[in-house]
Amino acid sequence: MGTAWKATIRWLALLVLAFIALQLFFVLRIALMAVLDPESTTFQRSQAWQQLASQGTLRWRQEWVPYEQISPTLKRAVIASEDDGFANHDGVDWAAIEKNWERNNRLAEQAAQRQEAHPDRQIKPVKIRGGSTITQQLAKNLLLSGERSMLRKGQELMLTMVLEQFLSKQRILEIYLNNVEWGEGVFGAQAAAQRYFRKNASQLSSAEAARLAVMLPAPKRFEKQPQSAYLNGRTRVIMGRMGRTELP
Repeated sequence: MGTAWKATIRWLALLVLAFIALQLFFVLRIALMAVLDPESTTFQRSQAWQQLASQGTLRWRQEWVPYEQISPTLKRAVIASEDDGFANHDGVDWAAIEKNWERNNRLAEQAAQRQEAHPDRQIKPVKIRGGSTITQQLAKNLLLSGERSMLRKGQELMLTMVLEQFLSKQRILEIYLNNVEWGEGVFGAQAAAQRYFRKNASQLSSAEAARLAVMLPAPKRFEKQPQSAYLNGRTRVIMGRMGRTELP
């Protein structure tokens, strides 16, 4: 066996060991979250660096509150808006993924047909809808970078399963609601409730909770468009769903 081949094998072995070590690190961090609140997430740190780089200052609002001090209306609204099967799935909602896959393919075909029929027009791109659950979103924001690749998606799925194995549904939702972004430098339910409604997270009404939940896919955009037609209409839809939403 040549020297170059031996060197290649050594490098591959080191890569495998590094990968295993990284997974063990992730598992240990998640296991500790059963009793320790995470001080920050990978996503939050990346947002802080972006703020410092672009503005030279750091605006940051976050105050951890226990699960019991977050209004049930907000828990129901977020689940209704983001992941209505949260209480029952094992971290991945395969039915929702299949449904959205079919929907995306159908709309893509329709867009292609419209483009073919009107080649001189600029057809609006199809808005791709995913199927990420609350647990998947937490796995991504807690520990992973924002890059989009099959490797990162596979890592996200693995961490999702670990989160579901080590943490209760209530704990997953508690960590999610205390760390999710709700605007420029606004993280967590307590900071969001104070920022938009000048009250604590435990005091949110159904309408206020639904509005916060609707902001989640694009909080920075909706922060600047608080009276958008979409935000108002979607808020009413989520309010209608909240009564049927199951809490963990």
